[in-house]
Amino acid sequence: MKLWGGRFTKEENQLVHNFNASITFDQKFYHQDIEGSIAHVTMLAKQAIITDEEKDTIINALKQICHEIESGIIQITEEYEDIHSFVESMLIERTGDTGKKLHTGRSRNDQVALDMKLYTRDEVLATDQLLKELMTTLLDLMEEHIDTYMPGFTHLQKAQPVTLAHHIGAYFEMFKRDRSRLHDIYVRMNTCPLGAGALAGTTYPLDRDYTAELLGFDGPTLNSMDSVSDRDYLIEYLSALSTIMMHLSRFCEEIILWNSNEYRFIELDDAYSTGSSIMPQKKNPDIAELIRGKTGRVYGALISILTTMKGIPLAYNKDMQEDKELTFDAIDTVKGCLGLFNGMIKTMRINKDTMAASSKNGFTNATDAADYLVKHGVPFRDAHGIIGQLVLLCIDKGIALDDLPMDEYKKICPVFEADIYEAISLQTCVGLRQTIGAPGHESMQKVIDLNRQYINID
Repeated sequence: MKLWGGRFTKEENQLVHNFNASITFDQKFYHQDIEGSIAHVTMLAKQAIITDEEKDTIINALKQICHEIESGIIQITEEYEDIHSFVESMLIERTGDTGKKLHTGRSRNDQVALDMKLYTRDEVLATDQLLKELMTTLLDLMEEHIDTYMPGFTHLQKAQPVTLAHHIGAYFEMFKRDRSRLHDIYVRMNTCPLGAGALAGTTYPLDRDYTAELLGFDGPTLNSMDSVSDRDYLIEYLSALSTIMMHLSRFCEEIILWNSNEYRFIELDDAYSTGSSIMPQKKNPDIAELIRGKTGRVYGALISILTTMKGIPLAYNKDMQEDKELTFDAIDTVKGCLGLFNGMIKTMRINKDTMAASSKNGFTNATDAADYLVKHGVPFRDAHGIIGQLVLLCIDKGIALDDLPMDEYKKICPVFEADIYEAISLQTCVGLRQTIGAPGHESMQKVIDLNRQYINID
């Protein structure tokens, strides 16, 4: 059955039907379609456009159809153009002329706009929940590794010593912003397009506020043309998903490096690694690599819908059917990546001693050595040059600043005394950095406590 046809004298060409149809992918929101229809007929009865008896007949049949789809009793087949025609056909088959009243005061345009909003709204909440679960894992790691020293990097060069808690905390802040973006999207998109009709509303006395209330929206949309042609919320959601994937990809890049033989900061659990078909020694970080790779897939969905929407005049055009397939794929991809990434970092083993040794042997305490001289009256620019000479000397000898004998220090600058070793220890270098946001233990604990409150609030 088609929702149109009276004006046509020929059957639709089969190739045209196949090209035009969306049932293969929009069947994904059969539940939202039925939910919207139940709200619509409830409102129609309230407004005396249909009777209460007709409303009950339609609602009971719709609920039964939903149950039978979910239990596999009936299958959604490709003979139908879309999920809307499938549900309505099933309804009319069971209720006769009463079912034909379902579409009163409604167009497929505002119907599909509603379904997509309901589906997206649910997925925004699901994505947010997965982010929260991941951030809980990150916070647990931060608490456990508040005093686990590691090198911080700039330009992929060892820079200054930090802690693993501090490093992970940077990603916690990224994901916190991701959740904030999702919240903003939810608030902005939470208006109901149902009742907008094809583009110009309807002459039926619909109560759009009531329908919006039934479906959990903050209110109805305020322009019927925009209602059926708006996909801004999808663009925003795909943009937020792309940013989430970018953050995951950055973290995965570091996991891959840390898991390598050269770093050995961590070891991934066997359950989140694979081997080689020819090299028996290999343990590959495939999950991290795939998450990094799938980032481009999500970016592609965002670029696709931006390109689709850029030249569409008001109001609805069939181009907009292209909003679904790649969006569905992007949502599933991000949700899958979040779940796998959470499991991967929850089970990885942290090599604390290797991280600390890397900090010590990478001259990450050079800035603190320069600060030592400044505190003893040496101008910073001179101190910078002195420490540079000491670093060259240590490189030549194959040792760290911590291991350079005192007489070598004094040859280059007599200001040095025995307390230099304490001043450049990892514990001192990190511990003295106590401004909020820095890696020192006390300041880091304050941030962890704030983040624990944040996680527990919602």
